[in-house]
Amino acid sequence: MNLETLLHQTFGFAEFRANQEAVCRAATDGRDVLLVMPTGAGKSLCYQLPAIARGGTALVISPLIALMDDQATKLTAAGLRVARIHSGLSRDEARQACRDYLDGTLQFLFIAPERMRVPNFPEMLARRKPSLIAIDEAHCISAWGHDFRPDYRTLGDFLPALRPAPVIALTATATPTVQRDIITQLKLTQPDLFIHGFRRHNLAIEVVELSKPRRNEFTANLLKEKSNRPAIVYAPSRKAAEDLASTLGGSAAAYHAGLDPATRERVQRHFLSGNLEVVVATIAFGMGIDKADVRTVVHTALPGSVEQYYQEIGRAGRDGKPSRTVLLHSFADRKMHDFFLERDYPAITDLTRVAALLTSDYQMPDLLRQRLQMEAETFDKAVEKLIAQGAANIDMGGNVRAAEDAPRSAAWRKGYDEQINFRRSQIDRMVQFAESAQCRMAALIQHFGDTDDGLRPCGHCDFCAPLSATAQTFRQPTTEEERQLRAILRALDGQTRATGKLHTELSTGPLRNTPAAERKVFDTLLDALTRSGLITLITDQWTNPEGNVVTYKKAALTHEGRTLTGPLPPDLLLKDAGQAATSRKKSGTSNKAKPSKASLKAERDQTTAAYTPTQKSLEANLREWRKTEAAKTGKPAFIVFGDSVLHNLVLAAPQTISQLLTVSGIGQEKADRYGADLIALCRAEATSGIIDSSNPRVTRSPNVTSATTRALPHTKESPSRPERIEVERPAFLSTANSIPTETFTRQRATAPDPIESLTPDQQALDERLRDWRKAESERLGLPLFFVLASTTLRNIVLARPQTLTQLKSIQGLGLEKVEKFGPGIIEVCTT
Repeated sequence: MNLETLLHQTFGFAEFRANQEAVCRAATDGRDVLLVMPTGAGKSLCYQLPAIARGGTALVISPLIALMDDQATKLTAAGLRVARIHSGLSRDEARQACRDYLDGTLQFLFIAPERMRVPNFPEMLARRKPSLIAIDEAHCISAWGHDFRPDYRTLGDFLPALRPAPVIALTATATPTVQRDIITQLKLTQPDLFIHGFRRHNLAIEVVELSKPRRNEFTANLLKEKSNRPAIVYAPSRKAAEDLASTLGGSAAAYHAGLDPATRERVQRHFLSGNLEVVVATIAFGMGIDKADVRTVVHTALPGSVEQYYQEIGRAGRDGKPSRTVLLHSFADRKMHDFFLERDYPAITDLTRVAALLTSDYQMPDLLRQRLQMEAETFDKAVEKLIAQGAANIDMGGNVRAAEDAPRSAAWRKGYDEQINFRRSQIDRMVQFAESAQCRMAALIQHFGDTDDGLRPCGHCDFCAPLSATAQTFRQPTTEEERQLRAILRALDGQTRATGKLHTELSTGPLRNTPAAERKVFDTLLDALTRSGLITLITDQWTNPEGNVVTYKKAALTHEGRTLTGPLPPDLLLKDAGQAATSRKKSGTSNKAKPSKASLKAERDQTTAAYTPTQKSLEANLREWRKTEAAKTGKPAFIVFGDSVLHNLVLAAPQTISQLLTVSGIGQEKADRYGADLIALCRAEATSGIIDSSNPRVTRSPNVTSATTRALPHTKESPSRPERIEVERPAFLSTANSIPTETFTRQRATAPDPIESLTPDQQALDERLRDWRKAESERLGLPLFFVLASTTLRNIVLARPQTLTQLKSIQGLGLEKVEKFGPGIIEVCTT
């Protein structure tokens, strides 16, 4: 029977889809195959049809139970004889599957890679050779992939005993480096390579820079539109998934590895059947979920790699109909991934300590960890990395030993360093993709090595077709913005310029005192010029004197930019920073939107002539202070805060931390870090008696002196005595040019004193925590608030957590601080 007839009779398809037939023929003829094909393009058929054609039993190695179950269910429905062996099945079911395999009654046997660690299981498979071996999600083999699984890495050691069966390795996300590694690790024999089309013609990709607090509301608004559902939303953590699912309401549910199996199965079943329209998930969801009509995939945080991102957006539009993907990101996502990198890759000294205790015999991990006095999470990660470097083995019981042919310490250390650097480069490339000024689909295709197809724009992403975007609105530039855009074009005439130097030059020249003097606004202008084809942005690198490689961007005029003589092209559109669209009205309204709120605010910043003398003095002092603070870290001044925030501070002139927190652009972190200095600066002007009472932005209570500040706790000896607070002036203000430091008196507020409201036990804990914080601050050479903010310290006192899990629930503590200071805080609380 030929393959076309078999295809029709078994699966009901009249013909092959693109690129399937050649792959099927190669595998049927007994040749090893590496297949890289987009999600939803029909990879599974490329091992299923050859397996049926060759007869016997095909062994399918798959990484997830959901993936196995989905494929097995479909093959069984097609009338084929299928069995699975995984941890979700009983021992009796596993034994029956083994008997059926040895009896030759199966056509497909699905197993997880970990099954090869079970004693005598590989030998059982070798007693009756499979007719074909399929390794699904083969990128998991490669340490250079985005989803490395140590058990996949060892598959190549077992395959020779199962030959002469051909091996077909399948994946949707393999860069050229990963492709070569798959071939090497599986020891494929002169494999036929089928690297096909990473392009998804029906996907419109959008990327929106959005702060974390706004993302849940944005996603909820986006998915209100029925045409955007069904949808999969990827969240960065289990808690984030549950919070967003709760926000979305009854049509949505969370899915993550922390849920019990019955709940996960129910969510998956309801989503596939259409009873559930939205799944909010971590990366635990998606592999093997064959739902054709997913209209939208949203990422509420930056994925860990371009490969992971590409695989996840591939779950939209498998039915070939137009679908949309939206990526939300900000600089905070990079910090999150840096934290994950530090958490997931322990210090090499930890790996060395573990490796030193390993012997040729398997040992219980708990005993090893106790001998090392190492935290469980650090120990588990260290063992995982040693296995990945070939320095350790693990059995099905989780016991560990040194690998028989373990590389020398220097070799696995070098490999581990390379792995960390590679993982960091994956994050870098994901950030570059999010910030790139080019067709989104073309950027993805180029990442996977297809340079020919990668030169062709898709025509419907937010870069190619901004007016069709649903997650981000675009507008035509104002007259002032057109002047700024032309200033950039003139500066690039006849030369290629680094964007950083270009900004520095223009912000002190033609763009001085304009919104474009701020780097973020300037980058928006560059983005618009790139979209319209007037300039190109190229990524380049240089090595600084310290030996560090620095990546930067260069801008150059295109032919269209060099020959432009008349008005700017009508397709030159700016991102509207003041709003992120969640749906686009399809009426006849013009897309020529009003300038964004950010743009209007920036123009108001130029009206400093309206400032009172006191406000002008305060602005000058704030700018000088900001410059000094930025110099301490070697970063630009806007990293401290931008001009618009400075403008808000001048108008509000906050006198207390509470007032400071009401200033737009000042959050809890900035208040903790800079609050004391900012209040001192604002008070310095207030005490001079210059603050203009006519300024409607500044309001005072008649019962409170304008020089109030954060209340210091009263001592026990004088609980009701009026408090005397000395204002500390920032160091850069010289006494020659400033008002002398004064001491002010404020009547005790009617609210209960923070210390008095605590019980004796809580007061004792408060004192111990403050002593611990001071010791940590001195040890690390950091200010007290870098360790714990006072409000957070009080929350800890009130909650008195006894475990790290309880500590994580306390407001004001992020994952990074829990990881860094958690054990010390728990020790203080449990003493």
